[in-house]
Amino acid sequence: MDLELAERWAIVGASSSGLGLACAKALHAEGVNVVINGRSPKTLESAAVDVRSVGDGTAHVVAVAGDIGSAETRERLLEACPAPDILVTNNGGPPPGPFQKSVRGDWQVGLDANLLAHVDLINLVVDGMCDRRFGRIVNITSAMVTTPRPTMAVSSAARAALTAAAKGLSLDVAKFNVTVNNLLPERFDTERQRYMAQVATQRDGISYDEARSRQVRSIVAGRLGDPREFGATCAFLCSPLSGYISGQNIHLDGGSYPALI
Repeated sequence: MDLELAERWAIVGASSSGLGLACAKALHAEGVNVVINGRSPKTLESAAVDVRSVGDGTAHVVAVAGDIGSAETRERLLEACPAPDILVTNNGGPPPGPFQKSVRGDWQVGLDANLLAHVDLINLVVDGMCDRRFGRIVNITSAMVTTPRPTMAVSSAARAALTAAAKGLSLDVAKFNVTVNNLLPERFDTERQRYMAQVATQRDGISYDEARSRQVRSIVAGRLGDPREFGATCAFLCSPLSGYISGQNIHLDGGSYPALI
């Protein structure tokens, strides 16, 4: 299926690993020029090689090192791609911990990284998208937006705030052929889930293998998600063929979300 994305330009935040990298690879495989980003220059360069490996050599891959939460990094992303057709916002989540042990500083860090950094990036690009009559904004949030857990209060709150802000924006920009959607992952086989398993071993006094088994058992499909599945969904939402989908929260969770809406 041709997603009609060739020669478009995309900025993908926090894309040197994990789900961000999966999205960058899926877009580049469709002929999109991709600007990728990550904190570690070494990891980012390795990711750039990985992204280039899925393309046919005609589209560009530009790497911009830095923390997406930094205004300087966001400015350099726009210098590398002044008129993006696609923006995929993403950032690492805050560490898990019980609500009662969280302090004001934890909440501020979470809001800066998982709400305000995204909002600032969107504000840098959305008016230009409207002027050009094409734009696709995809926010990588979390299943915790709709199914919060006691140990993920900071993450849930920040990402739910982004979800609400994105919904309001989507109503304003749809008439300009600009869509805004959120992807809500749960239990994809990435470094984040390996980290969460290590946290569980300390918190619950279990083995790493048992922690990983618990992750699998929490998904009704009986397996962790393949990052390629996530990237493919993102690529479709970024295509011209998805123009009638906006303001949506799309669960990618192996069928685990228990509610109707």
